[in-house]
Amino acid sequence: MIRFLDLKAQYATLEPQINVALERVLRSTDFILGPVVREVEQEIAAYCECRHGVGVASGTDALRLALAALELGPCDEVITTPFTFVATANTISHCGAMPVFVDIDPRTFNLLPAAVEAAITERTKAILPVHLYGQPADLSPLLALARQHGLRVVEDAAQAIGARYAGRRVGSFGDLGCLSFYPTKNLGAYGDGGMVLTNDAAMAERVDVLRRQGGQSRYDAQCLGFNSRLDSLQAAVLQVKLAHLDDWNAARRAVAARYNALLADLPVQTPYEAEGVEHVYHQYTIRAPERDRLAAHLEARGIGTMVYYPIPLHRQALYAALGLHDGALPASEAACREVLSLPIYPELPAAAQETVAEAIREYYAG
Repeated sequence: MIRFLDLKAQYATLEPQINVALERVLRSTDFILGPVVREVEQEIAAYCECRHGVGVASGTDALRLALAALELGPCDEVITTPFTFVATANTISHCGAMPVFVDIDPRTFNLLPAAVEAAITERTKAILPVHLYGQPADLSPLLALARQHGLRVVEDAAQAIGARYAGRRVGSFGDLGCLSFYPTKNLGAYGDGGMVLTNDAAMAERVDVLRRQGGQSRYDAQCLGFNSRLDSLQAAVLQVKLAHLDDWNAARRAVAARYNALLADLPVQTPYEAEGVEHVYHQYTIRAPERDRLAAHLEARGIGTMVYYPIPLHRQALYAALGLHDGALPASEAACREVLSLPIYPELPAAAQETVAEAIREYYAG
């Protein structure tokens, strides 16, 4: 059997370091916003080339608090992609604002800048690009549009920590950047966790207040806030793992290059890496004719796959009221029908990749 993801392989290489780090927290009993949280906030922010990092309880909360810090509300619009996990959009809705879905570049799966430009209205307050699968969105034209129209930019970098655009780490370009430390991510905790990145000290302070129930002190709330804090045990795990992240991302890129070579002569579309970016391959996602049949064929041979994502957000019940019919965003809808993510993680053996490729070859030969 070839697992889609094998977290045990990673843990086996880190077990002694992880145990020491966890014991340090357990002995300290500083479980919430303790010293290790402050350390890892500084270290991850520096890694992402940002001045400030604010640890929160999840990647979803990172988005929710980032948007709340912008003081979005009813009648405000945020332009984003429908080809992503629902948290990207429902955090906009939780702020009382409206997500405006526009189509994607079919090669990168990320926001199409021309479509963003066409969707800007007097109600638009922000653009929320997603660096999907680990590939940076095309930020230069999006940032230019934001400057031209006085808009904020919030980067959803949940799948892309370490990725580079024009030589800089993603998450450092917008007003705010959002990370997820869900266990399956390139930098994953042993539970939920997230972080808001920013180069603006005042914005970082506002997010810090928001995560503490809206108060700088425990019993004096200044605004309507949340209870959303990265706990010390998760921070300790992240601190150990951060030292390995560049090596892991390099290994993912090597796995992707090997897949590209193995699949080159088959009727599937391998991932496109845009010029001037460094993709970190949180997922290795092909486009395949008869995707569902291919996935079933691979499953029958003990090969794990996943579909990220089978239904675009504008066609889900949550956003039916927006009135976007089938065909409204054709590139996103086509991607939902065709994408298939293959096993990828830093420790994936070359022989396993060869088995995956041979199974795909067998399917199309048959």
